[in-house]
Amino acid sequence: MHIVVCIKQVPDSAQIRVHPVTNTIMRQGVPTIINPYDLFALEAALELRDKFGGEVTVLTMGPPSAEDSLRKALTFGADRAVLLTDRFFAGADTLATTYALATAIRKISTEFGPPDLVFTGKQTIDGDTAQVGPGIAKRLGLLQLTYVAKISALDLEARTIDAERRSEGGVQILRTRLPCLVTMLEATNQIRRGAMADALRAARAPIVKWSAQDAGVEDISKCGLRGSPTIVKRVFAPAARSEKAALIEVGEQPADALIEAIFKRQPALEAELATLARGY
Repeated sequence: MHIVVCIKQVPDSAQIRVHPVTNTIMRQGVPTIINPYDLFALEAALELRDKFGGEVTVLTMGPPSAEDSLRKALTFGADRAVLLTDRFFAGADTLATTYALATAIRKISTEFGPPDLVFTGKQTIDGDTAQVGPGIAKRLGLLQLTYVAKISALDLEARTIDAERRSEGGVQILRTRLPCLVTMLEATNQIRRGAMADALRAARAPIVKWSAQDAGVEDISKCGLRGSPTIVKRVFAPAARSEKAALIEVGEQPADALIEAIFKRQPALEAELATLARGY
């Protein structure tokens, strides 16, 4: 079994600042990490590899510094790492990103064998679009399972996979055919502590590096900024709220007293709730 996991190196959102004059994100001096959602996808892939055998290939697109995130993934137990890096990929939005990654996955299929599964996190913390996973599936013609909380079963002989998918109405139990793409939800597992052998291997393992030409990109105009129709008009930090949280003490009074106290402090809230109730 061959599993491809797409990860992304992102700025640590806890340390990102917005420039007060230009309203642009200040990335200088901000450390980078593996997108946290992608770690859930990586752990799910490693668990399947441990149970059924096979290989896990980790793929990312980014600058040469993204090699650090790939080596980190190798310390967790991934078998192979591929870095898609080229100046033509700079400034890519989700449309251009899915084009490049799908092309790289086709190249991986040729070089290392076709993947039975492709994993991604549900979204990234720097974009929050949740479009890249489904976009890759569309370009590769793969069936897709999104917002997956658990892989319930995998049958390699029947070429099927069962998954629990969270939706607004509850949990869906779905079965689909392989190969397919899976986007994993957060808090579905916990990334393992890498073994010492994996850490030593990761330090000296060769990283497969492909340019756009190496990956077989046929149309450069679909990559990077030129292939990105998305326009970011403005980036800004939310204004600080002037109101402060208040402690409402009701003692041993029933819940009705607490609700009454809340409505007294927020009179507009009662009217909004009444309007919603009439709508239902």
